[in-house]
Amino acid sequence: MTARRNFKKLVRERMERTGESYTTAARHLAGPVVTTAGQHHESVLVGHLLAAAGQPLSEAMVCGLGGGIGFMYAVFEYDAVPHPLLTIVAQHHPQPWAPAVLDRLGLAYQQTNGTSTKAALDRLRTALDAGRPALCLVDRGRLPWQENPPFSAAEPYTVVVTARDGDTLTVLDPPHGVHTMPAPAFGAAWAAHRQGRHALLAVESGPAPARAGDSAGSTGPSGMDLRAAVRDALNTTVAHLTGPVLGNSFDVNFGFSGMAKLAAELRNGRTRKGWARRFGDPVGHQHAMRRLTVCLEQEYTAPGATRPLYADFLDEAAAVLAAPALTSAARLFRDSGQTWSALAAHAAAATPDDDQRAWCDHAADLVDTALTTERTAARHLTPA
Repeated sequence: MTARRNFKKLVRERMERTGESYTTAARHLAGPVVTTAGQHHESVLVGHLLAAAGQPLSEAMVCGLGGGIGFMYAVFEYDAVPHPLLTIVAQHHPQPWAPAVLDRLGLAYQQTNGTSTKAALDRLRTALDAGRPALCLVDRGRLPWQENPPFSAAEPYTVVVTARDGDTLTVLDPPHGVHTMPAPAFGAAWAAHRQGRHALLAVESGPAPARAGDSAGSTGPSGMDLRAAVRDALNTTVAHLTGPVLGNSFDVNFGFSGMAKLAAELRNGRTRKGWARRFGDPVGHQHAMRRLTVCLEQEYTAPGATRPLYADFLDEAAAVLAAPALTSAARLFRDSGQTWSALAAHAAAATPDDDQRAWCDHAADLVDTALTTERTAARHLTPA
């Protein structure tokens, strides 16, 4: 029985018990993942795709299966920009979230991109008419409800198109809510990113073909091997915190190495790469403080640098794998989440009149504390 048929069977059984309409019964069965709220943008979106396919999982589980936490720290400088540009990505990076989750769960999905906007909209309508919401890559600056897009507005941004009424599309964009948008306007936003032009992902009705080395023993809905998926996600998270991610010189900016680099540059008072000099002017200071706050609490992350939500995943994973050591790791990641939030608050409260050397030293101490905690936590993430 396919995932869609299994879900429809459950819906009809609920309709018989409750007298609800199909839409109401399906909404209840889809579970809390189908929501505009939640802590982590990507996990809420992927959770919606899973629930619609009859595979509901919690936001925390989806987050963990996507790789959960990570760390990338980089500062870019361009002649046309009057100050250095700070970026921190606190979630797992750079693998796209939806394929990571779906591949681990062994679920089939269709992924397309390119062609004309008309052809892309036709594909989107076909998916929606089959009851398959679609994850789309758009230019967030062209979404009318995002009146003041952030620093990263030029980067690709994911939303889920959940339904259509004629030529009006319903778009899920947490935490901004559910909005409607004319198809032509959505098509313009969808086409605006040349590298991801018209990118669309929709979950298929059945499982993906078996892969070599897949293990047996399903504990997830509709035959998913959740144990194998959780183990693979944990191994990937540890590997990318402790070792290479890209396999090139930029890896120094990732994982624990990236955290150590951030602490060192915060303490560096001698060279131009030190924060006190690099972000010393008022404009640069304002940018760095704003970016540090946003990157640790909001953008490409969940609050607390994604660590508290990942701790919730570890508590679920401990039950799935019968691995109590994961609950110890969960406690430590909750602690490190509090430390990252303390750093964000330290940045939010900063002013240009502060003693910059003292501010940077305290910030570096917080990074060191989080790094030490997470090194210990990572040792608990590879259960036998």
